[in-house]
Amino acid sequence: MKSKLVLIACCLVPTVVPFAASAQAPAHVPENAPARIHPLPSLRDQAQEQQAWLDTRMQRILPGLMAEYDVGMWILSMREYAEDPVFWSITSPTTFAARRRSIYVITRRDDGSLERLALGGTSQGGVFEAFRSTRPAPTQPTAELVGSEQWDLLRELVEDRDPDNIVLNIDPVWAFSDGLHSGEAEELLEALGDKYVGRVKRESRLAMNYIALRLPEMMPRYRKIEETVHAIISEAFSNSVITPGVTTTDDVVWWMRQKLRDLGYTTWFQTSVGVQRAGEVGSGSEVIQKGDLLWTDYGVVGLNLHTDTQHLGYVLKDGETNVPAGLEQCLANSNRLQDILLSHMEPGLTGNQILASTLAQMRSEGINGTVYTHPIGDHGHGAGPLIGRWDGQEGVPVRGDAVLLASTWHSIELQATTPIPEWGGKPASCRQEEEAYLDEEGERHWVFRRQDRFHLVW
Repeated sequence: MKSKLVLIACCLVPTVVPFAASAQAPAHVPENAPARIHPLPSLRDQAQEQQAWLDTRMQRILPGLMAEYDVGMWILSMREYAEDPVFWSITSPTTFAARRRSIYVITRRDDGSLERLALGGTSQGGVFEAFRSTRPAPTQPTAELVGSEQWDLLRELVEDRDPDNIVLNIDPVWAFSDGLHSGEAEELLEALGDKYVGRVKRESRLAMNYIALRLPEMMPRYRKIEETVHAIISEAFSNSVITPGVTTTDDVVWWMRQKLRDLGYTTWFQTSVGVQRAGEVGSGSEVIQKGDLLWTDYGVVGLNLHTDTQHLGYVLKDGETNVPAGLEQCLANSNRLQDILLSHMEPGLTGNQILASTLAQMRSEGINGTVYTHPIGDHGHGAGPLIGRWDGQEGVPVRGDAVLLASTWHSIELQATTPIPEWGGKPASCRQEEEAYLDEEGERHWVFRRQDRFHLVW
């Protein structure tokens, strides 16, 4: 078998990357400073930045997780258009799909270092050692590994490394840890044979926490993306976009979508813009009127870093110069609930523990609200513990039992419902969502800043 294979990439010399913990230092943004738009760099520069993150994650994060969870070997096997969720966190930014079949074998050596092999596909910029077949192809002397050739090589590698255990991504709860498709699993398990099938173990935390853990080096870029989000929402909820009595909520949605595209960003869900009027929530596309409470839910993606932001605006009535006091109190209640939640987000606690203590303090302070916070990062609804659900506040089975880790990012998503005297006592729901992060010490900070005053249209 070895005579038919050739190693084409052996670039696993560690890249020296400074441990830029200072990059995660909290931002001190002046209250009245307008948010600025940050255009993305060129595609080439974006790819270089993302490749540096990938190299560092593989060298700094993955070895520690495999040691912590006692993983001898991690095998990820997938086919084109049936990629494992982890694929997007272990591959180069110039890779857009798996090859015919891509098998990644990551083995922990006795000294704790990792051997990273790719059986099919490329080296992902030197992150893996990639193998090709010496079978001649019509236009070149080598071909891609295919079919039994791949499985035979995998079996040879496994037998040679003889790991104590093998983790495969099979999990009934966590999508991030369940990327081995059923047909692929049948082929893989047959290739391993009875001896090594008996060593297969499930360890959902490996995939989940590899995806979840954030590098400090990512924060400067993420903060610019989040400031851009604030700037776009601020313009969208202003007279430069909205003419009361004329502009519809759908008009604002598509303006926001187009603005993203023009700046080179993308989105991971359709933008929402809605209104509340005297306790009633609008449905469908509404013409925006004076006195409306505006709301948006906006998700932006740049360099595969995801945001998820909900902000509030108000359309001043004729003669008004300020937001009604009742709505100001509603926003203050929502801000206070944010503070309470962040104070309870201690590393080592589960999402359900954090939820229970947050809701208890919220009620003791007389706030009527709900919490439904989620991790964010490589995915919009990211890997890690859920802290509540919008449609259930009793705790989230299993997914709420995951432990909160330092060096993670979270969308602080919640709402406070407050009776509004100016609406005859009818309630308003102040729904907010803002990106926050836990630094390496577990301290909590806003990525950019949180909304504590309404965007205004007049």
